[in-house]
Amino acid sequence: MQNKIEWVGAITGLAGALLLSLNINASGYGFILFLLSNIAWIIFSLRRRTYGLLVQQLGFTATSIIGVLRWLG
Repeated sequence: MQNKIEWVGAITGLAGALLLSLNINASGYGFILFLLSNIAWIIFSLRRRTYGLLVQQLGFTATSIIGVLRWLG
């Protein structure tokens, strides 16, 4: 299960970055993918007790939420 969470975090993060970089109408969905990635990495970091990664992902979650709100707003 741990391995799957790690891969979900990696793939959704990369897909979100790609979508945002394309700067197309659907690019806002990149922030949704970032949120999914953040959640996966938070779970991963809690299970692995990698607290530096946890703090980073909490910060990235905040920026992803701001991105979603701006996109929807």
